[in-house]
Amino acid sequence: MREGWNNGDYLIIFSEEESDAKTMEYGISDFLPGYRLVGLRGWDDFLVIDQHGVLFAVPTVPLSLEYLEAFELSPEVSLEADDSYKGKVKWYEKPLIFGGDPNAEENLMWVNHETHAQLVVWWNDLYRKAKAQDGG
Repeated sequence: MREGWNNGDYLIIFSEEESDAKTMEYGISDFLPGYRLVGLRGWDDFLVIDQHGVLFAVPTVPLSLEYLEAFELSPEVSLEADDSYKGKVKWYEKPLIFGGDPNAEENLMWVNHETHAQLVVWWNDLYRKAKAQDGG
């Protein structure tokens, strides 16, 4: 795993081996069939790649095909290390799609990668259920 700042974004880039494990850990195939997780951008977005090698950014919540956005990243991207963020992932206690305030300090917490995966899966399951109840 490589992480650090690049052009104003904090990026976390997984090795190929980590990518396969993280794809399973985050349940990417359940939410985005045919995609593989390759990293995070700014903690709020995943970087995923499709079966054709095209890279996209998508919110961690909701993790949905409708929110895929093309993203370009050089394979040789250089990252400026920042030890104050190493191994941490920013998380909104109440995700923005559920009305969470991104500027409220009480809504922000820092978690490790394992906890982040658990939160992403839980909130995306909740989103999927809520959307199904609304008929969408």
